[in-house]
Amino acid sequence: MLGLLAATDARWADAALADLDAVLRDHAHCEMKAASHALSLAVRHTGDVALVRRLVALAQEELEHFDRVLALLAARGIPLGTPPVDAYAADLRERVAKLPRACEAGVVPPIVDRLLVCALIEARSCERFKLLYERLGEGDELFAFYKQLFAAEARHFGELRELAVSASSEPVVESRLRAVAEIEAAIVGARAAASDRATIHG
Repeated sequence: MLGLLAATDARWADAALADLDAVLRDHAHCEMKAASHALSLAVRHTGDVALVRRLVALAQEELEHFDRVLALLAARGIPLGTPPVDAYAADLRERVAKLPRACEAGVVPPIVDRLLVCALIEARSCERFKLLYERLGEGDELFAFYKQLFAAEARHFGELRELAVSASSEPVVESRLRAVAEIEAAIVGARAAASDRATIHG
């Protein structure tokens, strides 16, 4: 799905459904961090106004999602709590940063790596939202919510990939996406083996 090379273990949905309160709290933090990261990228690339505007629009939508999850938390009496360190995202960014700048299709600008990391994080969220709404079923209050966000995350993946192509070329992005996806798959596999806690990302 969306460039991912490893599917989430089916047991993830079991763990998620067993503690939906914790999943909602984690989800809220993920939306907040996604908005923050989009704005961080925008600040780093102020010379490209078109890129900045699209990243700001993405950040605004992530903040809207954050607010929707906050409302769900409030309705359930769940405190937001302190954002935990997102070890999955940090590990992915760190490993991708160590990739050589050249790939088989050409030289990879640093912005391309950053955008593709964000794209695959969105893809992983998308995949897990689909697992959630399929298991919840239409009678659950969260069914429509996660189905809508599934579509939004898929669109975000496409937008971020498109921005990466605009910053380089289709062949470079296609080659680099595969390399980043291989790293992401390895991280997800290792985290699944080490933890039975359901999180939106790793």
